[in-house]
Amino acid sequence: METNTERVVNAVEHLQGAFGGDAFGRKAEAFARFFGTPKFLIGQSVLVVGWIIVNAMAVALRWDPYPFILLNLAFSLQAAYAAPLILLAQTRQADRDKAHSARDVKHREDLAAGFLQRQDLVAQQNVDLKELLELNTRLTKQIDRLTAEIHQNVVTAGPGSSTN
Repeated sequence: METNTERVVNAVEHLQGAFGGDAFGRKAEAFARFFGTPKFLIGQSVLVVGWIIVNAMAVALRWDPYPFILLNLAFSLQAAYAAPLILLAQTRQADRDKAHSARDVKHREDLAAGFLQRQDLVAQQNVDLKELLELNTRLTKQIDRLTAEIHQNVVTAGPGSSTN
């Protein structure tokens, strides 16, 4: 019977990247990750400052005069695509985290089961060792008794006596 942990692991094991393993997934993940980098923030800032300077200073090149409606539209378009991609990335990352957590739980359960088996083995070895020590004690006592009998017979017979 499959446990809840195994079901979660099996349900999300197919996730290779945050968006899956296909070409769109790889591109979308790279795009979503790029939004949080300093390179993106600096690049976007330079682009916006350049846009404003060109449109404010160069009268002949004004394609988007103040209040920069086209720039606002570009930001809106960027946000319209960025927000769903970032949310999708977060959702898929949460699924991967859940699968990873489930694998951790299963690993810990396996470790605990192995520990209990080793503990049982040690307990059985202790019982076996106790039995061997008791047997050794009995044999030692028997050897001691036999040695005493042999010594008694040798002493009683003496050096000059014959047992014929």
